[in-house]
Order: sequence, then C-alpha cells, then structure tokens
Amino acid sequence: MKTKMLLTLLIFFSLSSSADNDSFAPVGGPKEAYTGRDTVKISSEVPEELKNIGITEKIGSYIDLNLMVTNENGQPVALATFFKSHKPVIMSPVYFNCPGLCNFHLNGLVETLKALDWSPSDQFEIVALSFDSKETSEVALKKKENYLKLYGRTKTENGWHFVTADEATVKKITESVGFKFKWNEQAKEWSHASAAIVLTPDGKISRYLHGIQFESRDVKLALNEAASGKAGNLVDSVMLYCFKYDSHQSKYGLQVFNIMKLAGAITVAALALWLLLAMIRAKRENT
Repeated sequence: MKTKMLLTLLIFFSLSSSADNDSFAPVGGPKEAYTGRDTVKISSEVPEELKNIGITEKIGSYIDLNLMVTNENGQPVALATFFKSHKPVIMSPVYFNCPGLCNFHLNGLVETLKALDWSPSDQFEIVALSFDSKETSEVALKKKENYLKLYGRTKTENGWHFVTADEATVKKITESVGFKFKWNEQAKEWSHASAAIVLTPDGKISRYLHGIQFESRDVKLALNEAASGKAGNLVDSVMLYCFKYDSHQSKYGLQVFNIMKLAGAITVAALALWLLLAMIRAKRENT
C-alpha cells in the first residue's frame, strides 16, 4: 500500500514539474537549440581594431635604398641619401599628426640620445618616416624643428631626417621592415606599434628596439653593432664584445663567457709583459 502511494506521489510531482517548466517557455516559441558556440567573445580573442597590427622582426633583410621619399624641405630624394659610409641609421616609422604613441616614441628616443656622447650626423643618422601618405613635407619640417629644439644639441640638424612618401612607397618600406598598421575609422587615427629600427650603412636591418623608452647603453650598442664596431672608439668596441642582445628582454646583457675570455687575455698579456721586463732587467744586471 505504501509503495503504491509513493509511486502515485512521484508521478504527480513529475507531471507538476513538467507543467511548471512549460509555463516559463518563451512566448514566441521554443528555446533556440544550443549550437556549442559561445555568444560572448572570450577574453583571449584579439579585438578587431588590433588585428594585423604589430612588428614582425626581419633582422638580416635589406630595405630598398633606391626608393624615393620626400624630405622635410619638399625635395624628392632616394633613401640612400641617408645611408653613409660607416654610419648606422635609426629609422622610426611614425606619423607626424599622431595624438599619442608616436610622440611618446620620439620623445623617449630624444631623451635617450641626450644621454649619449654620440650625435646625429657624426656617428649615426636618424630617419623618422611617416607611414601616413597624406602627410606633407610642411608637417615634417615643423616636426623636425620641434625635436631639434627639444634635443638642444647644435650642429646636428643634418643628421635628422623627417620624410614622407606616397602610399606605394610607404607600403614597400613598412613591409620590408615588418611594420604593420591600419586605419581605425572609429577613432579616426592610425593603429600601430612602436619601435626604433637600427640599420647598417648599406640598409640591412640589424636590430629592433621596441617601445617608447630606451636605455642609452642599448641604443649605443645597437648602433655600434650595426656599424660593425666602426662607429665608436676602442672602449666602445670592448663594450660591444662584452654585451649581447637578449631578444626575450629586448635589451643587451653581459656576455659572461666573452668577459672571461677578455679577462684571460688581459692576464696573459700582463704576465708576458712582466716576464719581458724581468728578462730585460736580468740581462742588464749580468752585463
């Protein structure tokens, strides 16, 4: 008897539950079947405005120095104009009307260069290339004047170059250095990354210094590395020998093995000199 009553109650509650669930169904029809796709974007998904933006390093590749650009004085010149014997080049892809990142990058670069004992036009050249093909040489000239004033070091104006180019040329240069950018219609500005690209005197990509702030030591080492040690003096060459670029940290670190070799060489040289002096002294005493 009790078993029958329990079965009756279970059937009753089961029917009641089904009725209650049906009462919460959407008015317009049954619920949409689950397809297994998330309706909300997961947090790891790259926003649309940041897709296809960034820098792909192409160390060892060359840029075409025959490409024509327009300098800040409105004159068409070949890129080769800025590449001279034994002088490495810092190229910064920017656009001169940028409201933020480009200014931060150039400001950081200038502050770093102030701390160097090297100067543009003497040991290296600087090329600020606008990737906005609509910008004019008048805007470039104004930008150059502002940064020369900020830099404050006289007789360096010939080492600074603020250039513009047509869309086809911009595309060739930026693709050759792996610089990807695109127009953000909603923000009405260019979306892009930031880096100072160091090139050898013959246009080969030597090093990328990412970001907007740089260590003066890293910039100097990168320049000297691009010049194969010919941009500085003996001390600069020794520094280049003792430091190696760490691609994971985007900076130069001590090369312990090279330091040990250098220390060993100095020790051997010192011992050889001491022995030579001792032999000369002994010979004098015997005569």
